Amino acid sequence: MSKHLLSTTAAAVLLSASAALACDAPIKVGVLHSLSGTMAISETTLKDTMEMLVEQQNAAGGVLGCELEAVVVDPASDWPLFAEKARELLTVHDVDVIFGNWTSVSRKSVLPVIEELNGLLFYPVQYEGEESSKNVFYTGAAPNQQAIPATDYFLEELEVEKFALLGTDYVYPRTTNNILESYLKEKGIAADDIFVNYTPFGHSDWSKIVADVVALGADGKKVGVISTINGDANVGFYKELAAAGISADDIPVVAFSVGEEELAGLDPSNLVGHLAAWNYFQSAESDANEAWVESWKARMGEERVTNDPMEAHYIGFNMWVNAATAAGTTDVDAVRTAMYGQEFPNLTGGTAVMLPNHHLAKPVLIGEIQEDGQFDIISQTTEVPGDAWTDFLPESAVLKSDWKDLGCGMYNTSTSSCVQIKSNY
Repeated sequence: MSKHLLSTTAAAVLLSASAALACDAPIKVGVLHSLSGTMAISETTLKDTMEMLVEQQNAAGGVLGCELEAVVVDPASDWPLFAEKARELLTVHDVDVIFGNWTSVSRKSVLPVIEELNGLLFYPVQYEGEESSKNVFYTGAAPNQQAIPATDYFLEELEVEKFALLGTDYVYPRTTNNILESYLKEKGIAADDIFVNYTPFGHSDWSKIVADVVALGADGKKVGVISTINGDANVGFYKELAAAGISADDIPVVAFSVGEEELAGLDPSNLVGHLAAWNYFQSAESDANEAWVESWKARMGEERVTNDPMEAHYIGFNMWVNAATAAGTTDVDAVRTAMYGQEFPNLTGGTAVMLPNHHLAKPVLIGEIQEDGQFDIISQTTEVPGDAWTDFLPESAVLKSDWKDLGCGMYNTSTSSCVQIKSNY
């Protein structure tokens, strides 16, 4: 248990005595993001985001009268190293909470450590679902908050008839595409009209794959690409599309891991018209977003952009602050209980709500890439509750996650029993 813990009663007494309290040591916030390797293109910005959020909170008085300290480690896009660094944060640095990870394979690596040591992880990136841990709050999108709505947009608005599901070869793309294949078949798309391909992290030679996608439309049917490609492999993929003369009018691409930060490393003029599905874009029009973007650029420079996982950290961090304040302690079990029902304004004008399944209710946005590297928001829903378990895989459709009332992340509704989850990932 952290040395910074305060009981609710003690906290109330101290807070009433003084608005500015002196602590013998700061409350430590672990930051677990790759600053080197193939995922640094996406994760470095999230480290910067956490440092800014900690600075802003300290300027507002800290938490429970104590200053916060960001403890940054670099797992270097090395999945086993994520587990080692998580253990280091919890046992050596004695952090009270961790914000981190991007890829699902890194999260799966960290999960047994977090559960063993009863840590608390806020995970800010879209993922495949099919997981529920009492030690993780999933502030990124579940499939029903990104992949399914994007597929519906292709089917209903763009009238796509054939689908190329292109992903990096790890758990998130494979599980998401399994869900999407099942969903597409349910919608009447034939198995022969679905092309699935996986490539390693850092893959660079896209000529054959792009040619295969083009060939998919040889019969005249409209083809669309759903991309779960992650990291710097996106650079080569979009360059090959441009080299092949393929525009968004020819074969539209909707990406789940390409946002403003990734576009900053590409030539967006070649990508105009292609799409991304997220819960936030920098171009969102709201007073809160205007202030957030202004603060970010003032700190990082005018050329630095914001993106969806940054908003997820923004929401998750502020909910953690409010939960710890309400609980009067940074104790993991107390904070977890105080997290249920937490509400915080998102940056698109609505309100994010933390659900008993450790997922947020958030809006779904689809953006079209513009020449300036920003997104024109062409579709936006009201808040959609995130699902831990998909309705489109038979084995998952009967499962429910409810840590608040049922105390179970894998409750089988057909047998009315809680399945024991094993964290031997």
